Order: sequence, then C-alpha cells, then structure tokens
Amino acid sequence: MTRRRTLLACAAAALTAVAVAAQPAAARPAPTASVRLLALNDFHGNLEAPTGSSGTAIDENGNAVPAGGAAYVAAHLKRLADRRTLTVAQGDLIGASPLISAAYHDEPSVQFLGNVGVTASAVGNHEFDEGYRELLRIQNGGCHPVDGCSPAGRWKGAKFDYLAANVLLEKKNKPVLKPWTVRRINGVKVGFIGVVTKTTPTIVTADGIKGLTFDDEVAAANRSARELKRRGVRAMVLLVHEGDQVKAGNRPDECGTVPGAGTRIARDADPEIDVVLSGHTHQQYVCSVPDPKGQPRLYSSGSSFGRVITQVDFEVNTRTGDIVRSSLKGDNHVVTRDVPPDPATVMFVQTWKDRVAAIANKPIGKITADLTRAPSPAGETTLGDVVADAQLASMKDKGAQVALMNPGGVRADLTYTASGPEGDGVVTYGEAFTVQPFSNVMGVTSLTGAQLDALLEQQWTSAGEKILQPSAGLRFTIDRSRPVGDRVSAITIDGTPVDAATTYKVAANNFLLGGGDGFSVFTQGKDQVLGPIDLDGLVAYFGAQGTISPPPLNRISGR
Repeated sequence: MTRRRTLLACAAAALTAVAVAAQPAAARPAPTASVRLLALNDFHGNLEAPTGSSGTAIDENGNAVPAGGAAYVAAHLKRLADRRTLTVAQGDLIGASPLISAAYHDEPSVQFLGNVGVTASAVGNHEFDEGYRELLRIQNGGCHPVDGCSPAGRWKGAKFDYLAANVLLEKKNKPVLKPWTVRRINGVKVGFIGVVTKTTPTIVTADGIKGLTFDDEVAAANRSARELKRRGVRAMVLLVHEGDQVKAGNRPDECGTVPGAGTRIARDADPEIDVVLSGHTHQQYVCSVPDPKGQPRLYSSGSSFGRVITQVDFEVNTRTGDIVRSSLKGDNHVVTRDVPPDPATVMFVQTWKDRVAAIANKPIGKITADLTRAPSPAGETTLGDVVADAQLASMKDKGAQVALMNPGGVRADLTYTASGPEGDGVVTYGEAFTVQPFSNVMGVTSLTGAQLDALLEQQWTSAGEKILQPSAGLRFTIDRSRPVGDRVSAITIDGTPVDAATTYKVAANNFLLGGGDGFSVFTQGKDQVLGPIDLDGLVAYFGAQGTISPPPLNRISGR
C-alpha cells in the first residue's frame, strides 16, 4: 500500500470512529443496577400469629387464608431477599400491640424488626402513643424511665432509622427525628423520606405530642426531596403513614382504592420521588398514579399485622442515579403460614411469651358475679354490655357517644368461681385477654341517625342474626315478627330519641368499622379516628371501676 493510500485509510477509520462517537447516547442502553425493596406496614407488635379476622388475608385467588406472625414474616422475608434487597416500613410498627410486645413498651417488636433487616421506617401515629420522648428512647436506647429495663437488659435502641420529615419541634421548627436517610445498595444510592399522617394530633393523646407540630405530608416530603437532590441522590422512595380505603375483597395486587388522603400524597409529591409506599388504613393494594409531571409512579400498601409483604423491583440508571420508571414492578405477597416458620424467630417469640406470663397473671379488677355470653330473649348479654361500656370509655376522648360490640368478638365468659386463685372474683389480665384476644383497634366514626337505624337493621341476614351489644346510653327495641329490614324501633341515646338527620359519634372495633359480620353501613361513616386496642380499653375500664357487677339486661327490649 502506498503512503497516500495508507493516509486515506487512516483518515476514513478516524471519520468512522468520530461518527460512532457522535451517535446519541440513547442509541446505547444506559447501564442499570437492580434494586429490590421489601416493605411492611402497621405491624402493631404482632409477634405471635394474629387470630380471628385479624389473622387472615385475602389472597390472589380471593380466598381468606391464615396469615401473619413474626416467624412467618421472617421466613417469607428470607425467601424474597437477595444481595440487592433493602427492607423498609411505613409506620405503626408499635403501639396498639398485643401483650407480648406492649408489656415491654414494644422493645421485643422493634428488636425483631431490626433482626429481619428493616433499615428505615416512617413513624406512624401509634409510634406516639407513649409520647415522643418515649419514641426517642425506642430509637436511641436506654431503659424505660418508669418501668426500668426489660428482662432482656438495657435497651440498645432500634437498628433502623425512624423518619419523620413532617413532625417538627415547635420551638426549633426542625424535625424531631431524621427526615430522610440514604442507603447504598448494589452500587447505587437510594434515598428514603418518611412522613406520618398530618391528622396525628387528632388521633393521639395531646400530652404525648405536646411541643410538636405536624406539617402537610406533601410539603415536608418535597423539602426532603429537594435536599436529597442537592446531595446528588436521584432515586427516591417516600414512606408515608397515610393511605386509602379499598373495595371489599380487594386482592393483594389490585388497586381498587377509593382515592383519598393517600392518593393525594402519591399524586402531588415532588416528581423526583419515584415510589410511594403507604400504610395507616390497614389495606392492601398496588397502584400506579401520575406524578405532577404526568409520569407513572408506583403507590402501594401492605395490609397490617405482618399479613402482607410488599415487594418492589426497579432498575437504577447508574449514570444519572435515577430510577427507571418503566422498570417499576410491585407485588404484594401474603405472609401465609403454609411454609416452615423461621426457627430463630420461633425461639425469640417463645422467650418473650414466657417472660410475659407473670404479667398475664396480674389482677386488673373484680367481678361480683359471672359476666357471661348467655343472651336475654332480645340477644343482650352481661359481658357484651360490659365490653361495650369499656369501649365507649376508651373512645370518649375522641368524642364517642355510644359504642357497639359484635358478639362474636367476645370469646369467653368471666366467671366468678374461676376467677382469681381462690375464686374471689379477681379478674386477671390473662383472663381479660382470653375474652378479647384479637387485638382489634378501637375507632369512632360519624353516622347519621338514619344510618344508625340502617346499621341496627343489619343484625339480621339470610345467614341468621348477630345482635350488636350496646353501651349503656344506647337503647332500642326489636321485633323479630316483622320483616328483615324493619325490625328496629325506639332508638334512644341517653334517653333522647335518635333524629334521622342528626350525626352521632359511634365507637366500635376496626373489624366492625370495616364492615365485618355484614355491618356494611359502618363503612359509610365519616371522620373515622382510631384509638387503643380493645383489650387495653377493657383493662383500663376494670381499673377505673374496681369492681363490676352484671348490668341489667334492659338496653335491648322486644322479642
């Protein structure tokens, strides 16, 4: 080859190289890194497998299957996790908890969640049940200021970060806890922002949040998103303790939401946020909602009590650090009990179960005679009345005027001869727990008089009857000889006839409020707020009353 031809060949090769280099970057796929998130919400200290309606979940086939329990949560998390996985949560991990956790200020549950790898969680409203200073102790460590150290010794603090971007110290106008945190996984950075429902001041004890303000969730999330972006973090996940309700029988991966507070947050939050994981309403759903720029954003929730694990998979562009929205995939897994439980967690739970035995034997009050589930001709029971009275007392500070209890939720009698070591009418905590073992959360909702009437008519269905147990101020008459749908009359509250157009505050457990036992009118209620678990209300009522006698069965009259 001549020198001229060699120079021409080199020039052609150089031009080809320049042309290749000049091709737009879009012509070559950007390198990505895979990330998996596993999420829990509203665990509420359910170390033991929850029972009753709280212990089942609707699966992918639409069937109600047994679900939940720490040993099964651990087993399913291990099955789903790999080296590219981060585990997070959306609040109410503690508070309104069963005895095994609540007796030790939920330290056992926080320990378990750290053991299974939770790395960050939004605070929930129930994290403030014992006050924000107690929450700080749970986060940072130290023994309880009144009860001292638990049998496990000095509390070392949570292994994960609680995030509270919208919970501010009033005087300093700064978050009471971290607003956000960053984790590096599979070579990329992911930022997590945590917010809690701004309605928290209306659903927790005022003393517990004195000195705090609760900012709008979107405003706080957006501040944190801007800060993360300033620090070079582009992959962002919002952990929010707020959510939506769903249609009845919603399957794990359906959307099926009734757009509400959760959807507002998911739609309005900064477009830099790629994923919104929610909670608070104890529902399961996987949705896609548009962000403010119209781009699809994953929005999901994973039931409650450890019954569902949310899995989110996505790719992160390693050049820009941002999540590839088209790669987002959500999948809600029911925590079924048809797999071998995690052995280490089984031992952990049993240890705390043994430790709490002494508390279970603690007296809470006395009875003068048997409180039973034996019904009057109208279907009223002495124990049902007492439970309803206790539930009303537990929700009085939330405005409740009356309470209604489902008879199926009262699981055992309180008998005078069996109570206490000498049959002296002493009632122990363990006996109270046997009466109400489901750890249902109490709530109050607003119903019109017409709706209350319609609700009481739902005591009869083609499957039979379920007579709701009323608190002392509520009275009504039933007539079984009349057609179904027209059997209730003479409804009064504190002696005053109920007016169809007037709104009344009705307390009930979350099973009923969700339409359980066919009482669908409860789901029409407005302004629902939640309170303590039902057992805590019963124990507090015994403590306040000291000794309880069977009430006269005169709240429901008729035949």
